[in-house]
Amino acid sequence: MPEITISIGGRDYEVACQPGEEPFLQGAAAMLATEAKVLADQAGRLPESRMLLMAGLMLADKTAGLDEQLRAREAELAEVRAELSALQNAEPPAPERVEIPVIPNVVLNTMADFAARSEALASMVEDKARHGQD
Repeated sequence: MPEITISIGGRDYEVACQPGEEPFLQGAAAMLATEAKVLADQAGRLPESRMLLMAGLMLADKTAGLDEQLRAREAELAEVRAELSALQNAEPPAPERVEIPVIPNVVLNTMADFAARSEALASMVEDKARHGQD
């Protein structure tokens, strides 16, 4: 089992860990050392056991806050997933009916017929007007 030396509050400790866990132990020790430094800066020199207890409690408080935030985010995520699932499983909305005015062919044909007749009448009037002036 590997043993590593960690330094917390100006004191060195020999700690054993499982093979491969050394980086994790060193990271945890660094976090504890940071909290111990805060305590030492605020309260001065503390007995070893008290310093470790207080630093551990400070880390536990931070961890509890992060756990609470994590639970809140997980609850939000569950709500979003439920909403997404409901939307995915819902029937698609009924298509909107859009009406485009269309002139029936019979009306178009009638209008074309009127236009043709009007043009023929206009042409006849022009012819009569021309012949009447000659």
